[in-house]
Amino acid sequence: MNELYAQHFEELARFCSMLCRDAEKGTDLAQEAFLKALEHTEQLQTLSEEQRRAWLFRTAKNLFLDETRRNARFLKRQQMLFEGEGEEESGFAGVETSLLLLSLPPDVRTMFRMRYLEGYSAAELSEIFHMPAATVRTKLSRARQLLKKELCT
Repeated sequence: MNELYAQHFEELARFCSMLCRDAEKGTDLAQEAFLKALEHTEQLQTLSEEQRRAWLFRTAKNLFLDETRRNARFLKRQQMLFEGEGEEESGFAGVETSLLLLSLPPDVRTMFRMRYLEGYSAAELSEIFHMPAATVRTKLSRARQLLKKELCT
């Protein structure tokens, strides 16, 4: 892993800096890609040098895209709040939605909000909650069933 870092960090950091249009954020992104590489050391050992380099760059790009999407969703929600769009959500419907979500257990409620309101993927939630992605999807499915049942009664 040290060899991989020595060979590719500077180039990867420059690439990430171009993506982010910020040298400091680019360096952070490159470091994050190497953290992912540490998590996948066994997989990387089976790859050729060119494939490892490609894996690093693809991982950095995907991390950048994930962060960009998350930020875009956040900014859109903030813009809607400040511009008064979605007023129906902040009125009675918003209260009703909040009360409906209270019928979920606290951990599932948090997971549900993060998935459907903040845009996290099941894979991201599995890392955050330290459980398999399949378990996250099962919990979210049960939450949807429970909410559907609450809405129909």
